Amino acid sequence: MDRLPHVLSEIDAANADDPRIDDGRPEALLYGERMSAEVDRLFPDAPDTLKIAARGQHIERWVLLRKDYPEGRAGYLQWRRDLAAHHATRVGEIMSAGQYDQDDIDTVGTMIRKEGIKRNDNVQALEDVICFVFLKWYFAPFAAKHAPEKVQDIVEKTARKMSPTARERVLDEFDLPAPLANAFRG
Repeated sequence: MDRLPHVLSEIDAANADDPRIDDGRPEALLYGERMSAEVDRLFPDAPDTLKIAARGQHIERWVLLRKDYPEGRAGYLQWRRDLAAHHATRVGEIMSAGQYDQDDIDTVGTMIRKEGIKRNDNVQALEDVICFVFLKWYFAPFAAKHAPEKVQDIVEKTARKMSPTARERVLDEFDLPAPLANAFRG
């Protein structure tokens, strides 16, 4: 068995059950494909662990709903923690069945749970990919629905999560208005 294609296929099979539709396709499946495309583009020599973490970062995201958690920031953060734990567990199960060892499973879990962002190169690489996917496919629809102040705030938060190299690349690849571009210069 070729492990990587098998694991990615199993993640896709799980995500194909997403009842939410985006661009005519299950939302989590489309998101995973977009994540993989950005990993391949940004990190052409990426290890299997980064490829798997990217593809499975939102596996079965629809099973834990935000509305089932308390309102406010504390409820939101608990929902996000629970989602990350679910994603890491599900991907770990798929990796185990796909004959990956525990070290690789643990590495992917750490990446998906974002443990050590800014301190762990693997986690930072995944976060950079997440930010590029957001900017490339989800930013324009988000910006169209929100006030300029909210858009600026989200762009600043996105930039803070990125590595210096990724922020430079954003400036090279995206034609952002000056106030938004300034967030990536800091």
